[in-house]
Amino acid sequence: MQYWGKVVGAFAGLATGRPWMALIGLILGHQFDRGFADKFGKFAPDASNGRLEQLPEQFVNVLFHSIGHLAKSDGRVSEEEIRAARGLMHRLGLGPVEVRRAMTWFEAGKDSSYPIRSSIRDLRAKGARKAETRSLFVRLLLEVALSKPNLHQREREVLWIVCTELDVGRVELAQLEAMLRAQRGFRRSAAGDADARRVAAAYRTLGIDKSTSNDDIKKAYRRLMNRNHPDKLASANPDAAAVAEAERRTREVRSAYEMLKARRSIR
Repeated sequence: MQYWGKVVGAFAGLATGRPWMALIGLILGHQFDRGFADKFGKFAPDASNGRLEQLPEQFVNVLFHSIGHLAKSDGRVSEEEIRAARGLMHRLGLGPVEVRRAMTWFEAGKDSSYPIRSSIRDLRAKGARKAETRSLFVRLLLEVALSKPNLHQREREVLWIVCTELDVGRVELAQLEAMLRAQRGFRRSAAGDADARRVAAAYRTLGIDKSTSNDDIKKAYRRLMNRNHPDKLASANPDAAAVAEAERRTREVRSAYEMLKARRSIR
């Protein structure tokens, strides 16, 4: 579900000091979300490991070459960009060997002679024909670029080269940047902090962490449900307190899984 437009619209309306403006902002934000969803489909910013793990090697290869090239285009690769690139590697479900390869691609892309235009053109011709795949490429590239406060003019020029070759227009790029900035702003707010704590608690409840694959999350959920379900206690003739605790734990595990299932698009 896409909702960042509604969040930003409502907050912008409230900032005017006129409650009725919040309603207008909410309506406008809803229209923005609908338009964004039509453009970016299932690869909206909330998409996570489940679909990203299915990306072909050529896509990942060109992606990290391009990330390195973009990060270096302003003359310096920041710590934020390095952390964001490594975080993306984990979201893609890369193993240790694959991470080393991705870092090699990142380093190679930093060379000013890296042929980014022809590489993107070749990717489109061979493996990124669908509009949603091309939009995903731009989104992931922009996510790393926006890990630092501002984009240098040279970085915007590189981004536009990528967008031109992938047939992603300026309106789409502006929509995507606005949505990602809104998402980052929300995460840094009090509401975002509370949301992050709830997600972290869900991981703890299932005894896993953010690097866990979707398949392993499913296994952890099933294991805990099998272990804690009240029906498992029937043969032991439990008292009311034991049954109540089993029911509470089952609800807790199910709630945690449902949250992660929605956040990570687990099927």
